[in-house]
Order: sequence, then structure tokens, then C-alpha cells
Amino acid sequence: MGTSQGNEDQGQHRTAGESLGDQSLPLGLRIQRYLHNHPTAAPILVLLLAVTVFSALIGDRFFHPFNLSLVVQQVTIIGIIGIAQTLIILTAGIDLSVGAIMVLSSVVMGRMAIDFGLPPSVSLLIGIAVGAAAGAVNGFLVSRIKLPPFIATLGTWNIFFALNLWYSNSQTIRSQIIASQAPLLQWLGTTIDVFGARVTYSSLLMLALFGFVWYLLNWTAWGRHVYAVGDDADAARLAGIRVRRIQLSVYVLAGVICAIAAWALIGRIGSISPQSGYTANLDSITAVVIGGTSLFGGRGSVLGTLIGALVVGVFRNGLALLSVDVLWQEFTVGLLIIIAVSIDQWLRKASS
Repeated sequence: MGTSQGNEDQGQHRTAGESLGDQSLPLGLRIQRYLHNHPTAAPILVLLLAVTVFSALIGDRFFHPFNLSLVVQQVTIIGIIGIAQTLIILTAGIDLSVGAIMVLSSVVMGRMAIDFGLPPSVSLLIGIAVGAAAGAVNGFLVSRIKLPPFIATLGTWNIFFALNLWYSNSQTIRSQIIASQAPLLQWLGTTIDVFGARVTYSSLLMLALFGFVWYLLNWTAWGRHVYAVGDDADAARLAGIRVRRIQLSVYVLAGVICAIAAWALIGRIGSISPQSGYTANLDSITAVVIGGTSLFGGRGSVLGTLIGALVVGVFRNGLALLSVDVLWQEFTVGLLIIIAVSIDQWLRKASS
């Protein structure tokens, strides 16, 4: 009994000592460890700081419901693509073809409905199947052929865009034709008025997708396996996780999400252009990195990507309202990327 009590007391003293030891650490190291354990904390602070600064400089125009809803509309496509990119980066991969998959899926949806006369709902499903197939190709190259994700998706990026131009004959399907023959494809662009804000169905879909993928990553065994594979694939394999199957499933799901983004893209611009979304891959990586997800895998959150997309949207919107040249808007976004990656490198040292 006495021994048991003594061990208990020692454990309490040890816990207290560890706590005191943590408190005695330098402030910078404590902040580093906190941010490492809470990846979304830094992007949230950046977003709050950006909102505070722009609201002070611009005034009521910035907080007008219409302007805030415009920011959300502008980041919807990148937000959805960013979900796909987050899943892949969490496995320590990267996908340079997400934009090409999105555009190819949109072209297939349009041609199936307009040129081949299929019901819009069927055309939509075929487009989603094309996205899944494209993701499966990437997943096969990475998980089975063992190509580096950067090289594999760099190659498929060019292949998918070439197929897109070939299949579309480099022609745009005009908005009026889609509206008359396949209005379902433009449905996500429908807006509803909420206290002066114009909310689109695509924005609501984006939020629903973020919630769904957040649930998958945080409350399912599959999600835990995704993090484990990204953290250390060899250790995950030794723990009994089917690493190749997880990698393949991640790329397929990412392809499906890119196809959903294609539907949202049609609703956003009204027409279907084979030239649209060419920089979506880089924009999606920007949102993921600024959102606090580590490019080395295993650490991050899909909600951080939403915040990262909003950070980019707020900066671009605020600078536009201040009449800052587009050139300097892009300069600012590039600076944000460098800062975000630098912070990621700094935070990685907290785990070493």
C-alpha cells in the first residue's frame, strides 16, 4: 500500500515537474510547439489580422455582406480543388494535375450533354467517373509503379490537358447553349440572397465537402491511415496498414472531388472552356500550404485549407478594393507562400 502510494506521489511530482519544465521553456519554443500541435492556429491568426487591417483601411465596404459573399464565391473553386490537394499532400504526395482533371471532366460533361444529347444528370455522372479514372491513373503510377508523385502528376498534367484540347476541339461551349439544353450543369451557379449577401449553391457545396472530408479524416480508420502513411509509410506498412491501397484510394477520391469542382466551375463561369482552370493546381497548393498542411505529409487539416483559401481571397479582395495593381496582388500571394513554407520548416524542428 505504502509502495503504491509512493509510486503515485512520484508520478504526481514527475507530472508537475514536466509541467514546470514546459513553463520554463523559452517563449519562442513554446509557441513553436503549440503551432506544431495546432496546424490551423497560424492561418487563423493571419486571416484575423488580414480582416482587421483591411477593414481599418477600407471601412464599411469591406464588411458589406455582398463583398464578403463575393470573397467566398471567388475562393469556391480553389477551395474544392484544395480539398483534393490536401488529401494527397497529407500522404506526403503532391498532385500537379488537379486543374487538368477538373477541366477535362467539365469538357466531358458538356460534350456528353450538348453534342451527344445525353440527359444532364447522366452527363454529370460520366464526368465524375472521368475524374475518378484520372485519379486512379495517378494513384496507380504512385502506388504501384512507385513514381515520385511530382513526376507522375507532372506527366499526367500534360496528358490530361492534351486530351482535353483534343476532345473539345479547343472550342468553348457557350453559356446560352448550356442554359437551353443542360441547365443542370449551371445549377451550382444559382445564387440566393441572404441579408444582402449573394450565396451560391457551389459555395454551400464547398462547405459541405469540407465538412464531409474533415469527418473522414478525423473520425474514420481510413482517415487515421492517411495521416499514418504521410507521417511514415514504412512504419505504417509494418503496423499492418495497406499503404498502396490507401494511396490509391486517396488519388481516386481526389479525382472525384476535382470532377465536382468541374461542375462548380461550369456554374461559376456559365460556359465550358478548355482553357479555364490552367493555374488551379498552383492555386490549390497555395491554399493548402497557407492553411498549415505540411508539404512533407502527416500533419495538417482540411479545415486549414479552407482558411488558407479565405486568406488568399481576403488579400486579393482587399488589395483590389484599395486599387492595388494585379501585379502586386500576385506578389503578395507569392510572399505568403514563402512565409507559409518557412513556418512549416520551422515547425518541423519542434518534432525533432
